[in-house]
Amino acid sequence: MNRHYFRLSWRKGFTLAELLVASVVMLVVVLGTLAIYIRSHRIAVDQQRIAELQHDVRTAMFFVSRDVRSAGVGLIPEVSGYFLEGYDSFSPGDEAADSIKVMGNFDNPLALRIRQYQGGHGGGAATAFLYDWELQNAPYECPDFYENRVVLILSTTCPGCFAFRYLSHNSVHGCDEGAEHVNMQPGQSELNPPGGLVDTGCGADCWDDAIMTFGQIKQYWLDTTGSPGDYPSISSLDAEHGYLGIPNTLYLTTIGEQGGIVHYALAQNIESIQFQYNGDFDNNGLLDGFTDWIDSWTIQPGDDDAARQSKSQIISSISQVRIWVLGRTAEKMTSVSGSPPNNIYLYRRPPIANSPGASSDDMRRRVLLDSTVTIRNLALNLYNLGTR
Repeated sequence: MNRHYFRLSWRKGFTLAELLVASVVMLVVVLGTLAIYIRSHRIAVDQQRIAELQHDVRTAMFFVSRDVRSAGVGLIPEVSGYFLEGYDSFSPGDEAADSIKVMGNFDNPLALRIRQYQGGHGGGAATAFLYDWELQNAPYECPDFYENRVVLILSTTCPGCFAFRYLSHNSVHGCDEGAEHVNMQPGQSELNPPGGLVDTGCGADCWDDAIMTFGQIKQYWLDTTGSPGDYPSISSLDAEHGYLGIPNTLYLTTIGEQGGIVHYALAQNIESIQFQYNGDFDNNGLLDGFTDWIDSWTIQPGDDDAARQSKSQIISSISQVRIWVLGRTAEKMTSVSGSPPNNIYLYRRPPIANSPGASSDDMRRRVLLDSTVTIRNLALNLYNLGTR
């Protein structure tokens, strides 16, 4: 009988050195993979921030340029000097952001003629009697279309006399029969103080033969601090009226449908906004080039007729507005390595118009949009031309 002897062979195990080498290799692979993931994640986060920033800047430019282009639409030539008003270095801070205010009939064309204005003395209600068939000839349903709306009343006999008033429910009469008139009851809105139009400083006869239209005043301004106390000229800066209190937010301040002040937050992450104006200021038939708003152009309540007329002519000659909107990411860019060149201004605030640039990088990405807007209406009454 043959006996077979089997010798068991045991596999040789890994040595400690091999285990250490394998662990190091595995650790390098894991760390490399993790580094690639972190790098990719940082790039993705930065790309998302840049995309949001581009959206904010484009949104701001769209709304501002749209209303600046339509400044003065639907207004009569007598108030052409009031359709545009600039504010140089309006916001506090090194950015020295500007502001702009435009006036016009931006929505629905309307030109109702006031035959006679009465009342308002002693704090009572005021009544504006219209010419016959004014309401019937207008292309709107009466009285529903006019109620709970803000109207702009423009004097045709007294330069610089205009006022915004709120037409509440049951304030429009004579749609079917009787004398056509509108009542401006005090207390219905912040726009309707006691005294009707007497508080404007213009005599009652200034409102005879005046024009009533759907007018609006819009002011674009940049909140660089988030503190309402830094903007004393802007009223009702609270949450009830739409104010957020977030720095670097671009606002549109206007009159709401109920006749109160409302602040619309249009875009965040806006670092600066600048305006320059171009027109034939010396009446030689040529555009004189872009310049910042000069404070002496602004029409003040205490100006006499000569000063008001001179300033109105300057403002009326403005035909182009150049707009810069500078956006900045809210956080620092995490995927940036090394030191960027000083002349590309990707990570520092560039000089714009008369706003100085920053002297050092803060590693926040910038996006700058620049647009020149032609005021297409040039204060002409295109809606109502030929009806006066």
